[in-house]
Amino acid sequence: MWIQLAVTALLVAMIPLALTWWSRDSDKFRKLVWVALFLTFDLIMFGAFTRLTDSGLGCPDWPGCYGHANPLLAHAPISAAQEAMPSGPVTHAKAWIEMTHRYLAMAVGILTIAIMVIAWWRWIKSQRTEQRYRPWFPTALFLFICLQGAFGAWTVTMKLQPVIVTMHLLLGLTLLAMLVWLGARQNQHAPVLAAARALRIPALIGLLLLVLQIALGGWVSTNYAALACSDFPLCHGTLVPQMDFANGFTLWRHLGKTADGEYLPFPALTAIHWVHRSFAVVVITYIAWLSHKAMRDSGLRKTGRWLLIVIGLQLLTGLSTIYFSWPLAIAVVHNGGAALLLLLLVMLNYKARHAPLATGSNASVPGLAPAPTS
Repeated sequence: MWIQLAVTALLVAMIPLALTWWSRDSDKFRKLVWVALFLTFDLIMFGAFTRLTDSGLGCPDWPGCYGHANPLLAHAPISAAQEAMPSGPVTHAKAWIEMTHRYLAMAVGILTIAIMVIAWWRWIKSQRTEQRYRPWFPTALFLFICLQGAFGAWTVTMKLQPVIVTMHLLLGLTLLAMLVWLGARQNQHAPVLAAARALRIPALIGLLLLVLQIALGGWVSTNYAALACSDFPLCHGTLVPQMDFANGFTLWRHLGKTADGEYLPFPALTAIHWVHRSFAVVVITYIAWLSHKAMRDSGLRKTGRWLLIVIGLQLLTGLSTIYFSWPLAIAVVHNGGAALLLLLLVMLNYKARHAPLATGSNASVPGLAPAPTS
């Protein structure tokens, strides 16, 4: 089984690797990093689709499916499980969704290994002079994806325990953020004014606020609390509904249960939903302000404009999930919007710190030299 899984993952990874090798871009390493980033974004989107279609236990073991490398070989046990519970966690469709998600994850792992190996090879070949090939970050990226793989296994073996699934989501987004930072290190960036350096702290605060909001959104999703409030801007017809914060935000418990093993009361789901919804107002307001500040600088204007557009779309999809009773397509797009916001905020943080200063900007910031481009 392990050999078959490795071959499948390698075949999937060969597609982006071949596209990188045959591309007209002369900088293959840079191309590979951005291709890995794109595939990781797709993996996050497909992970959301897997979670939202209740396919996380489509194959109830790990890393294979009933001890096999693909659902075709596991046809008999899947059919038996589906016959016993037609709408249950194991069906042929859900098994394929879950295993496709795993194949994509393994392919991202292979691309990460390739990035690490190339970085080490070029770093040694350049006698440690090519700073853009410093291998420490790619090595950390590889170690991090191993940790992410462990959480992927625990997600299945611990039967979708909410805190494990939420951590799996956050680690996946952290992997995306690391790839964005590594990709930004390979790019040339437009010069920024010295005043852009003053955005370093506000941009970091915006990133931290977004991460907290994503964690709250993940907690909503993994506890299936998206429809706990079906009206807006009120919740159950009131501004502050009846809520159970203690049970709602107890982290270590089984899905749908309290820490004592009782069924999770509905006010707990309401509390989870209401906190995510309320904190969204803070995050949207802050990111809109940060976007406005970024657009004042020609070197940050494009990133700031995209931040403003995506935060608006994220608000729209968030409201649509409530008004249209959580349609699958919109819910997946909402998850993708969060990942895109993270990507843009990481890029803004990088530019505010490391983009070169426009000519003459150094004079206004004593002792500040332009950051090197690569």
